[in-house]
Amino acid sequence: MADVGVFDDARLENPRALAEADAQLRWLASAGARIRLTAAGMAAAGSAERLLEFFDLGRRPRGVLVVGGEARLIRAVLEPVCPVPLVAWPFDSLPGWVGALDLVVVLAATGSHPGLQSIVSEARRRGAPLLVAAAPGSAVAELAASRSTLVLPVPTSDPLAAAVGVLECLHALDLGPAVKPELVAEAVDTVAEQCSPHIDLAHNPAKELALGLADALPLVWGGSVLSARASRRIAEALRLAGGRTALAADASDLVPLIAAAHRRDPFADPVDGPDEPLRPVLVLLDEESDSPSVRRDRGILAALAEEHDVRICVVRGTAPGQRPVATYAALLMYGLYGAAYLAIGLGRPGSAHGF
Repeated sequence: MADVGVFDDARLENPRALAEADAQLRWLASAGARIRLTAAGMAAAGSAERLLEFFDLGRRPRGVLVVGGEARLIRAVLEPVCPVPLVAWPFDSLPGWVGALDLVVVLAATGSHPGLQSIVSEARRRGAPLLVAAAPGSAVAELAASRSTLVLPVPTSDPLAAAVGVLECLHALDLGPAVKPELVAEAVDTVAEQCSPHIDLAHNPAKELALGLADALPLVWGGSVLSARASRRIAEALRLAGGRTALAADASDLVPLIAAAHRRDPFADPVDGPDEPLRPVLVLLDEESDSPSVRRDRGILAALAEEHDVRICVVRGTAPGQRPVATYAALLMYGLYGAAYLAIGLGRPGSAHGF
């Protein structure tokens, strides 16, 4: 068996090595089921119909503040179309402007985060209506209970499932675009089928991605707002999986890093020669965007990578009808599967669990 930290692609087909990461792979494979289960539970709770009562028969809130896991995803989806000011808030106390005319959205899949408990308590004191996605009976759910609060039950600890259910509710309030949880679930189910541990390396895009990142420092790029959000979550998972640096950034920030990459020595002895430093690999999240700026930046990065002998790994994720949230979920899941297989290949099974 190879030393821990040395990538061995044989592990990706080894039943014992795959069994050691079974919990993580099952978690990824059941993402679609969690989305369906969460959406069904929220629908049964009344969601938008009950929340409308808090706003005088449908009056819009003055502003929306979103906190918790995947708050930035909510902002990325709503910001282009939301008719009122929208803020994704990263702190443990409310900004001074939040009051009784504003909606506070809290995503607390586990329901135990102390900072979110503080936010909920403060929002109640100010009389702000609350839309809370939390585990039933959790500390956050219990603190939020009031006449001006709607608690949407989250039966799993998956922040993506909670976010998809909340997006569906916010659309019903005319605050965001239509999001169909079933389409998102179908998109991640497709990824699970293609990235199954039972699919060999030659036909498995996630195992292929892991192989491409085996001896590299990943530079992850997504051109649109949503794919950029996916790139950051993927980079975080790759850092945990590989125990090494992984960066997600805009094209302008990645250009100098690619340009600074040293060229490989084709005559270097891979066995007896000096240890080569890890080289960057450009990971392009491809959603088949029609945006001229996205296509331009992608072309600049790809051409520069080729010029400086930097390997390119392309992660493709699309959904029928170009559904943005479903495409985001597909890109994210391909990246998370790739991180899982990277960890397996490096002898670090389960090191990226939780993403």
